[in-house]
Amino acid sequence: MLCLTSSSAAAPAPLLPRSPADRAGPGIAGAGSNVRLSVVSAARRPGPGKVKTKFSVPATLQQNKTMATVEEDHLPIYDVDPKLEEFKDHFNYRMKRYLDQKCLIEKHEGGLEKFSQGYLKFGINTVGDATVYREWAPAALEAQLIGEFNNWNGAKHNMEKDKFGIWSIKISHVDGKPAIPHNSKVKFRFRHAGGAWVDRIPAWIRYATFDSTKFGAPYDGVHWDPPSCERYVFKHPRPPKPDAPRIYEAHVGMSGEKPQVSTYREFADNVLPRIRANNYNTVQLMAIMEHSYYASFGYHVTNFFAVSSRSGTPEDLKYLVDKAHSLGLQVLMDVVHSHASNNITDGLNGYDVGQDTQESYFHTGDRGYHKLWDSRLFNYANWEVLRFLLSNLRYWMDEFMFDGFRFDGVTSMLYHHHGINMAFTGNYKEYFSLDTDVDAVVYMMLANHLMHKLLPEATVIAEDVSGMPVLCRPVDEGGVGFDFRLAMAIPDRWIDYLKNKEDRKWSMCEIVQTLTNRRYTEKCIAYAESHDQLIHFITMALGGDGYLNFMGNEFGHPEWIDFPREGNDWSYDKCRRQWSLVDTDHLRYKYMNAFDQAINALDEKFSFLSSSKQIVSDMNEEEKVIVFERGDLVFVFNFHPNKTYKGYKVGCDLPGKYRVALDSDALVFGGHGRVGHHVDHFTSPEGVPGVPETNFNNRPNSFKVLSPPRTCVAYYRVDENYDELKRREAAPSGNIAVEYIDVDATEVKRHTAKESDDSGKKGMKSQSRLAFSLKSTHSDSGV
Repeated sequence: MLCLTSSSAAAPAPLLPRSPADRAGPGIAGAGSNVRLSVVSAARRPGPGKVKTKFSVPATLQQNKTMATVEEDHLPIYDVDPKLEEFKDHFNYRMKRYLDQKCLIEKHEGGLEKFSQGYLKFGINTVGDATVYREWAPAALEAQLIGEFNNWNGAKHNMEKDKFGIWSIKISHVDGKPAIPHNSKVKFRFRHAGGAWVDRIPAWIRYATFDSTKFGAPYDGVHWDPPSCERYVFKHPRPPKPDAPRIYEAHVGMSGEKPQVSTYREFADNVLPRIRANNYNTVQLMAIMEHSYYASFGYHVTNFFAVSSRSGTPEDLKYLVDKAHSLGLQVLMDVVHSHASNNITDGLNGYDVGQDTQESYFHTGDRGYHKLWDSRLFNYANWEVLRFLLSNLRYWMDEFMFDGFRFDGVTSMLYHHHGINMAFTGNYKEYFSLDTDVDAVVYMMLANHLMHKLLPEATVIAEDVSGMPVLCRPVDEGGVGFDFRLAMAIPDRWIDYLKNKEDRKWSMCEIVQTLTNRRYTEKCIAYAESHDQLIHFITMALGGDGYLNFMGNEFGHPEWIDFPREGNDWSYDKCRRQWSLVDTDHLRYKYMNAFDQAINALDEKFSFLSSSKQIVSDMNEEEKVIVFERGDLVFVFNFHPNKTYKGYKVGCDLPGKYRVALDSDALVFGGHGRVGHHVDHFTSPEGVPGVPETNFNNRPNSFKVLSPPRTCVAYYRVDENYDELKRREAAPSGNIAVEYIDVDATEVKRHTAKESDDSGKKGMKSQSRLAFSLKSTHSDSGV
C-alpha cells in the first residue's frame, strides 16, 4: 500500500463538517500549496468493511473518521493507457481523497443522494404548518429574514445559529396560509464582524427579479412556491439516451426574431419544432441559471438555484423541457460551477465579508479570484460548498427534468493556474502534478458519480481545452467520470484557416490531425463555428463521437452576436435570430438548412457517429482530397477550389456495390447537381488479401467516383440481398423500393408547433422532416 504525505505534515483527512471554532486552516488539501509530496511506505491497516469499487478499498473507522485506504496500486485506467501508471501516486492520492470524502458523507449525511437534496433543507421550504428558512453564513454575528411579508423589518424575525454556522428560523402559518406568500420578495439580513448590517439574496433562492424600468436596478430574491393549481406538471417521460448526441446549442433570450429578450414558452413553441425538424436529438440550453449581467452569456452566475427571470418563471422553463421531451429531444443545461459572479448585492459573493476560506464559499486571496474572468473561485474542499454544488445539480435534474449538463470552464477547475498562459503540449506531467487542483477533481468525481447513479442515462459533457487524460473515463476506473469532452481545438483550427490561409494552402494532413486528435476510449463532441458545408460535414463525420451546432449556424445566420451594451446604445439588433431568412424561399439560407437536416438524417440512418470504425485512407495534399471510412460509410471530401476529379480512386474495406448516400452538390443544397445519384459504383480488389502494404491506400478494395471541387459525398454499401428482396416486394405494385435515401429531390417541409405535438408521440425515427426521393439506381458505370 502507498500513502502520500508532505515532508512536514501528515496527509490531510477529508474535510468534516465542523463548528467554526475548531476548523483548521487550508493546509495541503488538494495539493494546493507548494509543499512537496513524497511517497512513503505505510503498514497496512485492516478495516471492518469495504467500499464497493472495481479495486479493493477497505473503509476504516478511526476516531470518528471514516477513511478509505487504497489496497492495490492498479487501477483499470492503466489497462487503457499504460503510460498513466507512471503517475500512480497521483491517481492513488486523488482516488483516496474521493473515497474518503464519499465515506464521510455517507457517515455524517446518510449518503450522496441525501446530501444532494440540500435544497429541501436550505433556503425557504414549507415543513408541516410552518415555513422554515436556513442559510449557511458562519461569518454572520446576527441574522434576520426580511421581505415584503414583514415590511422589510426583521426585528420580529431574528434567526438562530448552530455550531456549523447555519442560521434558521421557523415561521408558523397564519390562518392556514404560509406567512411568506408565493412570489413575494425576501432577503437575508446579517451583521458581520465589521459591525455593519447588510442585505443579501438568499443563496438557495429559486427565483430572482429586478425592476426592468430602472437602469442597473439590483435583483431581489423572490420566494417561489406556487399553489398546486399553478404548478407545471410534467406530461412526458424523458426520451431514451441517444447512441450519439446531435446537439443543438441554444440561448433562449436571443432565440426570437424581435429585438428583445425571448421567453421560455416562445422558445418551446417556435424554436423546438425547428430543432426537431433538423433531426437533432439533443438541445443544450445556455444562460439558464440567473445572471445579473446579460452580456455574460450566462457565465457569471449570481443565483445558482434560480432560473433566469428575463425569459420567464420556473414553471415556464418546465414547460420548455417537457415540450422538448415530447419531441424526443434530450435537454442538457450549461452549468457553471467553475466560478461565480463577483457581484456583492445580488450574488453569492455577498456572503464573503472577509472571513477565512473554511467559512466561505470561496478561497481567500489570489486563489479565490480569477483574474481574467473577474470572478470568484469556489473552495471545493469545503463541506457546505460540496452540499451547495451537488444539490444544485440534483435540483435541476429533479425539479426541471434536465437530462444532463455541459460543465463550463472545466480547465479552470482542473488546475491551480486555471489554464492561463498555458499551452498544453500533451506531456502527462502537465496534467498530473502539484498544479492539479485535486479538490476540484474530487468534486467532479463526486458529481459525476452522483448524476449517473440518479440517472444512468444522463449525458455529462466537460468543456476542457487541456485534454487531461481520463477526464472521460468512469470514476470507478480512476477517471473523472464525464461522458464527453467538448473538442475545443477544432473550431480554433477552422477559424485560423478561414482567417489566415488561402484554401489552396490548406493542409489535408493538418485538418485530419486536428479532427482525430482525441484520446482512445474517451469520447468527444465536435463542433465548428462556420457557415461552410464542407467544414460542418467533415467536423461532424471525423471530429468526434457527437456533434454540436450553435443556434443559427445551421442556416448560416449572418453577423456575430453582440449583446445590448452602452457601446451599441443597448441595441438587441445583433442579439436575436432572424428565422425569416431561412423561411424565405428566394434566399439561399434554405439550402444550408436543408444540408444540416440531411447530415443529421444521415447519422440517424447509418449511426456513423457512434461507430468506433474510423479509417482515414487518403490525405492528398496536391489534389486537396480527404477520404475516410466512418461506420458503414465512405466519405470523399474535395477541398480544391476548382479541380474536378473524374474516376478518382477511393479505397474501402468491403467489396460490393456502393451508392451515393449524401451529396453536398445536390440541387436541393444549392449545388450544381454534378454527381450522378443513379450511378452504381462497383469495387475492384486491391493487392493480396490480408496484406495491407499491397493494397490501395492500405484498403483491400476500391471504387471510382466523380469528385467536383469544394464538395463532399458520402457513399454506402448496398446490401444486394436486401435490395433484391425489396425490389421483388415492390414489383407487383409497380413501385421501386430501395434500401437507403437519395437526396437529389429533397423538399424542406415547414414544421409547425401543432405538427411537433403530434409527431412527438410517434418516436424519433418517424420525425425526419426531409422528404427523400427514393428511386431506382442500377447503372453499371464506375463514375
